[in-house]
Amino acid sequence: MTQPRTTPPSAADAPIAPVEAARRRHYGAFYGLDPLPEDDGRPLAIVLGNCQAESLRVLLGEDPQASLRTVRVPPVFELTADDLPHLARLLDRVDVLVSQPVRADYRDLPIGTAQIMAGLRRGGRLVLVPPLRYAGLYPRHVIVRSGPAGDAGDPPLAPYHDLATALIAAGESDALVRVVSQPSTAGIRAVARTSIAEVERRERRHGTVVASDLIAPAGADTAHTINHPGNTVLIGLARRVQQRLGLPAEAADPGRTLLRSIHAPLTEGVCAALDLPSAAVREGWTIDGRAVPDEAIRDAHLAWYAHHPGLAEHVLAARAETLAQLRA
Repeated sequence: MTQPRTTPPSAADAPIAPVEAARRRHYGAFYGLDPLPEDDGRPLAIVLGNCQAESLRVLLGEDPQASLRTVRVPPVFELTADDLPHLARLLDRVDVLVSQPVRADYRDLPIGTAQIMAGLRRGGRLVLVPPLRYAGLYPRHVIVRSGPAGDAGDPPLAPYHDLATALIAAGESDALVRVVSQPSTAGIRAVARTSIAEVERRERRHGTVVASDLIAPAGADTAHTINHPGNTVLIGLARRVQQRLGLPAEAADPGRTLLRSIHAPLTEGVCAALDLPSAAVREGWTIDGRAVPDEAIRDAHLAWYAHHPGLAEHVLAARAETLAQLRA
Protein backbone atom coordinates (compact mmCIF):
# COMPACT_ATOMS: atom_id res chain seq x y z
CA MET A 1 0.00 0.00 0.00
CA THR A 2 1.07 3.62 -0.38
CA GLN A 3 3.11 4.71 2.62
CA PRO A 4 3.27 8.52 2.96
CA ARG A 5 5.91 8.39 5.67
CA THR A 6 8.01 5.66 7.23
CA THR A 7 7.48 6.53 10.88
CA PRO A 8 4.27 7.40 12.70
CA PRO A 9 3.77 11.10 13.40
CA SER A 10 4.32 12.16 16.96
CA ALA A 11 1.43 13.33 19.10
CA ALA A 12 3.04 16.78 19.12
CA ASP A 13 2.72 17.25 15.35
CA ALA A 14 -0.59 19.06 15.74
CA PRO A 15 -3.13 19.85 18.45
CA ILE A 16 -5.58 17.01 19.02
CA ALA A 17 -9.20 17.62 20.05
CA PRO A 18 -10.32 15.87 23.26
CA VAL A 19 -12.60 13.45 21.41
CA GLU A 20 -9.82 12.50 19.01
CA ALA A 21 -7.36 12.22 21.88
CA ALA A 22 -9.70 9.77 23.62
CA ARG A 23 -10.07 7.80 20.40
CA ARG A 24 -6.30 7.59 20.00
CA ARG A 25 -5.96 6.40 23.56
CA HIS A 26 -8.57 3.70 22.88
CA TYR A 27 -6.42 2.50 19.96
CA GLY A 28 -3.20 3.20 21.83
CA ALA A 29 -1.03 0.47 20.33
CA PHE A 30 -2.19 1.34 16.81
CA TYR A 31 -1.15 4.98 17.29
CA GLY A 32 2.12 4.14 18.99
CA LEU A 33 0.97 5.49 22.35
CA ASP A 34 1.23 2.02 23.88
CA PRO A 35 3.73 -0.73 23.07
CA LEU A 36 2.72 -3.65 20.91
CA PRO A 37 2.08 -6.90 22.80
CA GLU A 38 5.31 -8.44 24.00
CA ASP A 39 6.72 -11.06 21.64
CA ASP A 40 6.20 -14.34 23.46
CA GLY A 41 6.34 -16.58 20.43
CA ARG A 42 2.67 -16.32 19.49
CA PRO A 43 1.82 -14.75 16.10
CA LEU A 44 0.88 -11.05 16.13
CA ALA A 45 -2.41 -10.30 14.37
CA ILE A 46 -4.78 -7.48 13.48
CA VAL A 47 -8.38 -7.70 12.27
CA LEU A 48 -9.63 -5.20 9.68
CA GLY A 49 -13.23 -4.61 8.72
CA ASN A 50 -16.46 -3.11 9.95
CA CYS A 51 -17.87 -3.20 13.49
CA GLN A 52 -17.71 -7.02 13.47
CA ALA A 53 -13.91 -6.95 13.20
CA GLU A 54 -13.25 -5.84 16.78
CA SER A 55 -15.52 -8.56 18.18
CA LEU A 56 -13.64 -11.11 16.11
CA ARG A 57 -10.33 -9.74 17.44
CA VAL A 58 -11.58 -10.13 21.01
CA LEU A 59 -12.38 -13.78 20.37
CA LEU A 60 -9.07 -14.45 18.61
CA GLY A 61 -6.67 -12.75 20.93
CA GLU A 62 -7.90 -10.75 23.90
CA ASP A 63 -7.47 -13.68 26.31
CA PRO A 64 -3.80 -13.92 27.45
CA GLN A 65 -4.00 -17.68 26.83
CA ALA A 66 -5.16 -17.28 23.22
CA SER A 67 -3.06 -18.56 20.33
CA LEU A 68 -2.65 -15.07 18.87
CA ARG A 69 -1.48 -11.72 20.16
CA THR A 70 -3.71 -9.00 18.75
CA VAL A 71 -3.74 -5.23 18.35
CA ARG A 72 -6.97 -3.24 18.39
CA VAL A 73 -7.30 -1.11 15.24
CA PRO A 74 -10.03 1.32 14.10
CA PRO A 75 -12.74 -0.04 11.79
CA VAL A 76 -12.04 0.67 8.13
CA PHE A 77 -14.86 3.20 7.87
CA GLU A 78 -13.10 5.37 10.47
CA LEU A 79 -9.66 5.32 8.89
CA THR A 80 -8.31 8.61 7.53
CA ALA A 81 -5.23 9.57 5.52
CA ASP A 82 -3.50 10.47 8.79
CA ASP A 83 -3.95 6.87 9.94
CA LEU A 84 -2.11 5.33 6.99
CA PRO A 85 1.42 5.60 8.45
CA HIS A 86 0.24 3.88 11.63
CA LEU A 87 -1.39 1.11 9.60
CA ALA A 88 1.75 0.72 7.47
CA ARG A 89 3.88 0.40 10.60
CA LEU A 90 1.65 -2.39 11.89
CA LEU A 91 1.50 -4.23 8.57
CA ASP A 92 5.28 -4.37 8.62
CA ARG A 93 5.15 -6.10 12.00
CA VAL A 94 2.16 -8.43 12.05
CA ASP A 95 2.27 -12.13 11.25
CA VAL A 96 -1.44 -12.48 10.51
CA LEU A 97 -3.90 -10.11 8.87
CA VAL A 98 -7.53 -11.12 9.26
CA SER A 99 -9.72 -8.94 7.07
CA GLN A 100 -13.12 -8.63 5.56
CA PRO A 101 -12.88 -8.00 1.80
CA VAL A 102 -12.50 -4.27 1.16
CA ARG A 103 -12.81 -2.74 -2.29
CA ALA A 104 -9.88 -0.84 -3.78
CA ASP A 105 -9.58 2.83 -2.80
CA TYR A 106 -12.32 2.49 -0.21
CA ARG A 107 -13.34 6.01 0.87
CA ASP A 108 -10.63 7.32 -1.46
CA LEU A 109 -7.89 5.65 0.59
CA PRO A 110 -5.51 2.86 -0.53
CA ILE A 111 -6.98 0.39 1.95
CA GLY A 112 -8.56 -2.16 -0.36
CA THR A 113 -7.65 -5.77 0.36
CA ALA A 114 -5.07 -6.02 -2.44
CA GLN A 115 -3.62 -2.64 -1.51
CA ILE A 116 -3.28 -3.62 2.13
CA MET A 117 -1.68 -6.93 1.18
CA ALA A 118 1.04 -5.04 -0.72
CA GLY A 119 2.16 -3.59 2.61
CA LEU A 120 2.03 -6.80 4.62
CA ARG A 121 5.46 -7.94 5.69
CA ARG A 122 7.14 -10.78 3.86
CA GLY A 123 5.79 -14.06 5.22
CA GLY A 124 2.66 -12.46 6.67
CA ARG A 125 -0.54 -14.44 6.24
CA LEU A 126 -3.93 -13.18 5.11
CA VAL A 127 -7.22 -14.75 6.20
CA LEU A 128 -10.35 -13.29 4.63
CA VAL A 129 -13.65 -13.46 6.51
CA PRO A 130 -17.10 -12.62 5.14
CA PRO A 131 -19.02 -9.61 6.45
CA LEU A 132 -22.13 -11.12 8.02
CA ARG A 133 -25.58 -9.73 7.38
CA TYR A 134 -28.69 -11.72 8.14
CA ALA A 135 -32.17 -10.30 7.68
CA GLY A 136 -34.10 -13.47 8.49
CA LEU A 137 -34.82 -12.32 12.04
CA TYR A 138 -35.57 -8.75 10.94
CA PRO A 139 -37.02 -9.10 7.43
CA ARG A 140 -38.35 -5.52 7.20
CA HIS A 141 -34.99 -3.94 8.04
CA VAL A 142 -32.52 -2.89 5.36
CA ILE A 143 -29.35 -0.82 5.11
CA VAL A 144 -29.17 1.77 2.35
CA ARG A 145 -26.23 4.13 2.66
CA SER A 146 -26.85 6.45 -0.28
CA GLY A 147 -29.80 8.61 -1.20
CA PRO A 148 -31.10 10.38 -4.29
CA ALA A 149 -28.79 13.32 -3.50
CA GLY A 150 -25.80 11.28 -2.37
CA ASP A 151 -24.88 10.05 1.10
CA ALA A 152 -27.95 10.54 3.28
CA GLY A 153 -26.43 9.03 6.39
CA ASP A 154 -28.27 6.66 8.69
CA PRO A 155 -31.78 7.15 10.06
CA PRO A 156 -31.93 8.52 13.62
CA LEU A 157 -32.00 6.39 16.78
CA ALA A 158 -31.82 3.04 14.95
CA PRO A 159 -29.61 3.07 11.83
CA TYR A 160 -31.80 0.70 9.80
CA HIS A 161 -34.54 1.51 7.34
CA ASP A 162 -37.84 -0.27 8.02
CA LEU A 163 -39.56 -1.00 4.71
CA ALA A 164 -43.00 -0.62 6.31
CA THR A 165 -42.06 2.85 7.56
CA ALA A 166 -40.60 3.74 4.17
CA LEU A 167 -43.91 2.72 2.56
CA ILE A 168 -45.79 5.07 4.90
CA ALA A 169 -43.37 7.90 4.13
CA ALA A 170 -43.75 7.26 0.40
CA GLY A 171 -47.55 7.51 0.67
CA GLU A 172 -48.26 3.89 -0.23
CA SER A 173 -51.58 2.26 0.63
CA ASP A 174 -52.51 1.16 4.14
CA ALA A 175 -53.18 -2.33 2.78
CA LEU A 176 -49.63 -2.66 1.48
CA VAL A 177 -48.19 -1.30 4.72
CA ARG A 178 -50.15 -3.94 6.67
CA VAL A 179 -48.88 -6.76 4.45
CA VAL A 180 -45.24 -5.69 4.81
CA SER A 181 -45.63 -4.98 8.53
CA GLN A 182 -46.77 -8.55 9.11
CA PRO A 183 -45.22 -10.60 6.32
CA SER A 184 -46.26 -14.15 5.63
CA THR A 185 -44.32 -17.20 6.72
CA ALA A 186 -43.29 -17.72 3.09
CA GLY A 187 -42.06 -14.13 2.84
CA ILE A 188 -40.02 -14.32 6.03
CA ARG A 189 -38.42 -17.59 4.97
CA ALA A 190 -37.63 -16.18 1.53
CA VAL A 191 -35.80 -13.22 3.06
CA ALA A 192 -33.88 -15.58 5.36
CA ARG A 193 -32.82 -17.81 2.45
CA THR A 194 -31.75 -14.82 0.39
CA SER A 195 -29.63 -13.47 3.25
CA ILE A 196 -27.77 -16.74 3.64
CA ALA A 197 -27.33 -17.07 -0.12
CA GLU A 198 -25.75 -13.61 -0.23
CA VAL A 199 -23.21 -14.57 2.45
CA GLU A 200 -22.44 -17.73 0.45
CA ARG A 201 -21.96 -15.65 -2.69
CA ARG A 202 -19.46 -13.38 -0.93
CA GLU A 203 -17.61 -16.37 0.46
CA ARG A 204 -17.18 -17.84 -3.02
CA ARG A 205 -16.32 -14.53 -4.66
CA HIS A 206 -13.59 -13.58 -2.21
CA GLY A 207 -12.38 -16.99 -1.07
CA THR A 208 -13.17 -16.29 2.58
CA VAL A 209 -13.50 -18.80 5.36
CA VAL A 210 -17.01 -20.25 5.38
CA ALA A 211 -19.48 -18.94 7.95
CA SER A 212 -22.81 -19.12 6.10
CA ASP A 213 -23.53 -22.54 7.58
CA LEU A 214 -23.33 -21.07 11.09
CA ILE A 215 -26.29 -18.75 10.58
CA ALA A 216 -29.45 -20.86 10.67
CA PRO A 217 -28.35 -23.19 13.51
CA ALA A 218 -27.74 -20.19 15.80
CA GLY A 219 -31.47 -19.50 15.97
CA ALA A 220 -32.44 -16.33 17.81
CA ASP A 221 -28.79 -15.63 18.64
CA THR A 222 -27.87 -15.40 14.97
CA ALA A 223 -28.02 -11.62 15.09
CA HIS A 224 -29.09 -8.70 17.31
CA THR A 225 -29.68 -6.59 14.18
CA ILE A 226 -29.20 -7.40 10.52
CA ASN A 227 -25.47 -6.58 10.68
CA HIS A 228 -24.64 -7.39 14.33
CA PRO A 229 -24.12 -11.16 14.68
CA GLY A 230 -24.66 -12.81 18.04
CA ASN A 231 -21.93 -14.49 20.05
CA THR A 232 -22.81 -17.93 18.70
CA VAL A 233 -22.01 -16.95 15.12
CA LEU A 234 -18.98 -14.84 16.01
CA ILE A 235 -17.43 -17.64 18.07
CA GLY A 236 -17.99 -20.08 15.23
CA LEU A 237 -16.35 -17.66 12.79
CA ALA A 238 -13.36 -17.16 15.10
CA ARG A 239 -12.87 -20.92 15.29
CA ARG A 240 -12.93 -21.16 11.50
CA VAL A 241 -10.18 -18.53 11.34
CA GLN A 242 -8.13 -20.46 13.86
CA GLN A 243 -8.58 -23.64 11.82
CA ARG A 244 -7.48 -21.82 8.64
CA LEU A 245 -4.30 -20.77 10.45
CA GLY A 246 -3.64 -24.28 11.71
CA LEU A 247 -4.30 -23.26 15.31
CA PRO A 248 -6.52 -25.01 17.86
CA ALA A 249 -10.17 -24.00 17.37
CA GLU A 250 -10.35 -22.70 20.93
CA ALA A 251 -12.33 -19.44 20.69
CA ALA A 252 -14.75 -19.34 23.61
CA ASP A 253 -17.52 -17.12 24.92
CA PRO A 254 -15.90 -14.04 26.49
CA GLY A 255 -18.50 -13.86 29.24
CA ARG A 256 -20.26 -10.86 27.76
CA THR A 257 -22.43 -10.12 24.76
CA LEU A 258 -20.42 -8.71 21.88
CA LEU A 259 -21.97 -6.15 19.52
CA ARG A 260 -24.55 -5.46 22.21
CA SER A 261 -25.21 -1.75 21.64
CA ILE A 262 -28.50 -2.29 19.82
CA HIS A 263 -31.09 -5.06 19.68
CA ALA A 264 -33.95 -4.89 17.19
CA PRO A 265 -37.49 -6.16 17.84
CA LEU A 266 -38.05 -9.86 17.14
CA THR A 267 -41.69 -10.52 16.32
CA GLU A 268 -43.95 -13.47 17.02
CA GLY A 269 -44.49 -13.94 13.30
CA VAL A 270 -40.77 -14.26 12.62
CA CYS A 271 -40.28 -16.68 15.52
CA ALA A 272 -43.13 -18.84 14.27
CA ALA A 273 -41.90 -18.79 10.66
CA LEU A 274 -38.34 -19.75 11.63
CA ASP A 275 -39.36 -22.28 14.31
CA LEU A 276 -37.85 -20.24 17.14
CA PRO A 277 -39.16 -20.41 20.71
CA SER A 278 -41.75 -17.81 21.71
CA ALA A 279 -39.41 -16.78 24.54
CA ALA A 280 -37.18 -15.17 21.89
CA VAL A 281 -39.81 -12.50 21.07
CA ARG A 282 -38.69 -8.90 21.73
CA GLU A 283 -41.42 -6.28 21.58
CA GLY A 284 -39.23 -3.20 21.11
CA TRP A 285 -35.68 -1.98 20.65
CA THR A 286 -32.90 -1.90 23.19
CA ILE A 287 -30.42 0.87 22.40
CA ASP A 288 -27.39 1.38 24.63
CA GLY A 289 -29.21 -0.52 27.37
CA ARG A 290 -32.38 1.58 27.12
CA ALA A 291 -35.75 0.22 26.00
CA VAL A 292 -37.15 2.15 23.03
CA PRO A 293 -40.64 1.35 21.65
CA ASP A 294 -40.81 0.51 17.97
CA GLU A 295 -43.36 3.31 17.58
CA ALA A 296 -40.79 5.86 18.73
CA ILE A 297 -38.35 4.66 16.09
CA ARG A 298 -41.06 4.78 13.41
CA ASP A 299 -42.07 8.35 14.31
CA ALA A 300 -38.45 9.54 14.33
CA HIS A 301 -37.84 7.94 10.95
CA LEU A 302 -40.99 9.42 9.42
CA ALA A 303 -39.88 12.89 10.53
CA TRP A 304 -36.43 12.21 9.10
CA TYR A 305 -37.85 11.06 5.75
CA ALA A 306 -39.91 14.26 5.63
CA HIS A 307 -36.64 16.22 5.74
CA HIS A 308 -35.12 14.05 2.98
CA PRO A 309 -37.57 14.18 0.05
CA GLY A 310 -37.35 11.19 -2.23
CA LEU A 311 -35.31 9.10 0.17
CA ALA A 312 -38.12 6.72 1.16
CA GLU A 313 -38.84 6.02 -2.50
CA HIS A 314 -35.12 5.47 -3.10
CA VAL A 315 -34.94 2.94 -0.25
CA LEU A 316 -37.94 1.03 -1.61
CA ALA A 317 -36.43 0.93 -5.10
CA ALA A 318 -33.02 -0.13 -3.80
CA ARG A 319 -34.55 -3.03 -1.88
CA ALA A 320 -37.25 -3.96 -4.36
CA GLU A 321 -36.38 -7.68 -4.16
CA THR A 322 -36.84 -7.77 -0.38
CA LEU A 323 -40.05 -5.78 -0.68
CA ALA A 324 -41.39 -8.23 -3.26
CA GLN A 325 -40.59 -11.17 -0.98
CA LEU A 326 -42.42 -9.54 1.92
CA ARG A 327 -45.45 -8.84 -0.25
CA ALA A 328 -45.70 -12.47 -1.39
